[in-house]
Amino acid sequence: MISGWIVTIDRNAVPVTDPYRETDALEEQFSGPSARTEDRDAFRIDIPRPRRGAAARWQDDLNTQALVYDLIAVSLGVGLGYFLRFDRAVEVELLEPRGGLYVLLSVVLVEGWVLALGLAGSRRPEVIGSGREEYLRAIRGTLGMFGLLAVVCFLAKFDLARSYVAVTLPVGLALLLLGRWLLQRRLHERRRRGECRRRTVLVGSRAAVGDLGRRIERASGAGFEVVGVCVRGGVGSASPVEGVPVLGSVEQAADVAARVDADAVAVTAHEDATPAALKQLAWDLEPTGAKLVVVPGLADVAAPRLVITPVDGTPMVQVTHPGYTGLQHVAKRAFDVAGATVILAVTLVPLVVCAVLVRLTSRGPALFRQQRIGLNGEPFTMYKLRSMRLGSEARLSEALGAEAGVFYKPRNDPRVTRVGRFLRKYSIDEFPQLINVLKGDMSLVGPRPQVADEVRQYDDTWKRRLYVKPGLTGLWQVSGRNDLPVDQSVRLDLYYVENWSLLGDVAIILRTAREVFMPSGAY
Repeated sequence: MISGWIVTIDRNAVPVTDPYRETDALEEQFSGPSARTEDRDAFRIDIPRPRRGAAARWQDDLNTQALVYDLIAVSLGVGLGYFLRFDRAVEVELLEPRGGLYVLLSVVLVEGWVLALGLAGSRRPEVIGSGREEYLRAIRGTLGMFGLLAVVCFLAKFDLARSYVAVTLPVGLALLLLGRWLLQRRLHERRRRGECRRRTVLVGSRAAVGDLGRRIERASGAGFEVVGVCVRGGVGSASPVEGVPVLGSVEQAADVAARVDADAVAVTAHEDATPAALKQLAWDLEPTGAKLVVVPGLADVAAPRLVITPVDGTPMVQVTHPGYTGLQHVAKRAFDVAGATVILAVTLVPLVVCAVLVRLTSRGPALFRQQRIGLNGEPFTMYKLRSMRLGSEARLSEALGAEAGVFYKPRNDPRVTRVGRFLRKYSIDEFPQLINVLKGDMSLVGPRPQVADEVRQYDDTWKRRLYVKPGLTGLWQVSGRNDLPVDQSVRLDLYYVENWSLLGDVAIILRTAREVFMPSGAY
């Protein structure tokens, strides 16, 4: 009988066919008293601790400043919401429903709001100063916080005062964005002086690295400082790229980053940039503390048009089509009509005064009409206050000379009158084009319309300027105007055509107002 047997199990007699027993035996071997130190160390790995580079200090300071700005903005917004909602003359206890409980709620709201901004990543060093992305993260963190507050109040059956939220949310968010804007302005100013920059090594082909280097040089506010490049072939392969020394080959990028104390390694699209190579480079950069920045072979495409879709661990960047037609343009047309009507009503009297001055100081009509090329290559009549002497179009070759070309405009045009120079300096001569906006020939914002002789010189790329209505102002007008080289002007116009948005139009109009009062590059 089974109950009459005494069964003895020898722990050392482990059948080799039992995998669980083998595991137990291995655990005993490495964790028992007789385990040897070298056996335990054979399975030990050292997790790399990233080096804190030269940028770590100013990035920590920047994060602290953003935290202080957020705390001040949120506290002011919440405090204003509380004091406008409740009568300050009424004495309330801490838990008295009418006001005392909202004191406690306000404290929690301030702490939660600041925490939500941090969780949204709005204070990350690579995000601060980036502009649109920084503002979007701040907005997402704010709306997420108030969404959570609404859910909690609903579940707890707490009747949150709507007037309290109606003041706190918009005021707090407005102050928050204002604080970030001030911090961004201060950061960009420091970067223009050479401070708060990340030492960067560029990796890739010579052509791609050279193009990226030029873009980084133009965008000083981005905070990258190119200290060297790594190209195919290495140091002995070629001369410096755009004046930047070649420090090594593509395969030596991690070693070069460690040697020059780099804060970032930017890899452009090239033949050797395979997924396996990029992954290995990311691993090799971990001990150096330098961050890997992957630059896709795609330029002048705004972030809203990019959709990142992960496919089996690989991020795929999808580019949506530009919005040349559709509901967006209906909204743009409504915005143009409303904006042009308001601006024309405000500036009508000054325009009449300027028109009278034009007539009194030179022979000819006050209003100048000229054929320009607009949407889809269609000609239209554009209006301006006359700033030149009568018959100046016939003297065009005398004014321009041998340098004439697309976008060319002489600094000292002999055809311009004395009053005309004043009108051009402050762009007053362009305001009659508001009539063109109301007629539908032009938009408030868009590429500037050109004459037929200039449009005939367009290549297939430049013709994309004609995909949208020409504008009273545009991106290149607020980015340097006539002081910009031709290729830069075209690039800015094409960027606008491909990536325009109503919010972007509002930003350009605001920047235009600044240019009108503080003109540069206008002649």
